Amino acid sequence: MQIKLINQSNNPTPVYETVASAGMDLRAFVEDQIIIKPFERKLIPTGLFMELPVGFEAQIRPRSGLALKHGITVLNSPGTIDADYRGEVKVLLINLSDTNFEVNSGDRIAQMIVARHEQAEWLEVEVLSTTERGAGGYGHTGLQ
Repeated sequence: MQIKLINQSNNPTPVYETVASAGMDLRAFVEDQIIIKPFERKLIPTGLFMELPVGFEAQIRPRSGLALKHGITVLNSPGTIDADYRGEVKVLLINLSDTNFEVNSGDRIAQMIVARHEQAEWLEVEVLSTTERGAGGYGHTGLQ
């Protein structure tokens, strides 16, 4: 699949790092270093603009290394970029650690996955079919 992309940053265009990668790393595109204080959130620009085909979305997800090593994650994870959005891709990061985190231009801050999706049509009914699970929700299968 080919997706139209404008890259206004001086960072390389996102690529899959391995043949089996699901996501591509997104890099920060900032003029000055951004400091994210503990429990603070910041919207980080990437300099990327894209035109996704109808029926597809881009999901913005955390990078596991940033989450593990620094407590940095994507606040609205996964963030969704719709096919009709033409603005700059930005990443909403939050610092869940107890120390400041620095974001510099070129830093890999999140990953993006392009995925197919469906639009649902609601069919209002009076009764739903029964299942073995039924209405069992959070924790209904136990801990083990």
